Amino acid sequence: MVENVIFDVDGTLVDSVDEHAEAWRRAFLHFGRDIPFAHVRSQIGKGADQLIPIFFNDEELERFGKELEEYRATLFLREFLPKVRPLPRVRELFQRLHQKGRRIALASSAKDEELKHYVRLCGIEGLFEARTSKEDAAASKPEPDIFEAALARLGKPEATVTVVVGDSPHDALAASKLGLATVGVLSGGFSAEDLRAAGCRALVKDPAELLRLDEESSADWPWNGPGAVSASKDDESR
Repeated sequence: MVENVIFDVDGTLVDSVDEHAEAWRRAFLHFGRDIPFAHVRSQIGKGADQLIPIFFNDEELERFGKELEEYRATLFLREFLPKVRPLPRVRELFQRLHQKGRRIALASSAKDEELKHYVRLCGIEGLFEARTSKEDAAASKPEPDIFEAALARLGKPEATVTVVVGDSPHDALAASKLGLATVGVLSGGFSAEDLRAAGCRALVKDPAELLRLDEESSADWPWNGPGAVSASKDDESR
């Protein structure tokens, strides 16, 4: 029986992946590196500690790594955060989980200021038990630190009664290091193939489909077993 659900936020609860990718792309360009949008986007889901070294070497990181990260953060807050919108039926999903006695945690590599904004945007205040942000993890996904912190705030429940919901392969890889099963949502734009390869045991289109499947299921949860939920043919082409 699933007792705890840990949600990633960017791309899972809010439609923000393209905004993050473009903010990083412009920040990289500001520091002299013209990286194609698609290449940057493929790395979204990682925190700055994991993402920046993909594109800059150690000497460059030593010279301006911190400045680059701060530039990107300011740019995102100023120009891109106001464009972010919640994905469909997030509040209703959280209400249903809450009513069924599931404990919920948010596990995000976003800064706390951004995370608070997303909570207000989705209207989920008071509908989760714990949250973690960038400040709570020494290393970001695909390292498991952020999920480990979320588990601690939930009272360290067993992995067998806890499920992660995330939109990126980095979520699934991080969760698997703690023995946690992952349900992948396609709303972040990562392919079904990549999500499955990273270890997602089930796929759904978005939070609205997850809610619908839970409402229709006679079992404990739609993902109560490997492959219990599968992407449609249309979703496979995303």
